[in-house]
Amino acid sequence: MIRVLVVEDDPVAADAHQLYVGRVPGFAVAAVAHSRAEAVRALERTPVDLLLLDLYLPDGHGLTLLRSLRAAGHSADVIAVTSARDLAVVREGVSLGVVQYVLKPFTFATLRDRLARYAEFRAAAGEASGQDEVDRALATLRTPGPARLPKGLSGPTLEAVTGALRAAPDGVTAAAAGQALGISRITARRYLEHLVTVGRAVRSPQYGQVGRPELQYRWRAEGR
Repeated sequence: MIRVLVVEDDPVAADAHQLYVGRVPGFAVAAVAHSRAEAVRALERTPVDLLLLDLYLPDGHGLTLLRSLRAAGHSADVIAVTSARDLAVVREGVSLGVVQYVLKPFTFATLRDRLARYAEFRAAAGEASGQDEVDRALATLRTPGPARLPKGLSGPTLEAVTGALRAAPDGVTAAAAGQALGISRITARRYLEHLVTVGRAVRSPQYGQVGRPELQYRWRAEGR
């Protein structure tokens, strides 16, 4: 098992990250820390292979924590989970051993993909036969380019539907999403179904609609 330390100051987000990690085969949460100081204490008493590290902590920046860990000889890999979009911070993180960045907000499917790629990279062993094999090993950490959308779907509309879904804690119906975005119910349903297919939404039946005997559905963002 790959042992993970979740470092996240927001208790709700920390619980979600812990839940997400626990759902990925081959990974287990070894500890959860809500600050830089708690993370240091956790690492002193718990063997850890990977940090899921928020960069904005109440008692210091995550990269400051990482610098001190490297100076102390800690070699655990790091996946940064952050809203930071400053590329200078990204470059500094790479120099300190950050192997992946996951920008908030994100879905379970996004983190699952990053963890799966990390596990594949970590499993590589032995001596490479040449440059191609080294390149393939490093490529496992990279995220592929955006998948081509099914015919008839557009990127901007997909983003709008995704935003509406994330903004609705109780989920949305296709009719409600269509009305909010100015598109037809059928069109909204196509986008919602696509989000289910790629793991960014879940669909559940909705009962008790008086005067509407046909089965209704409600979609929610994955992880809610």
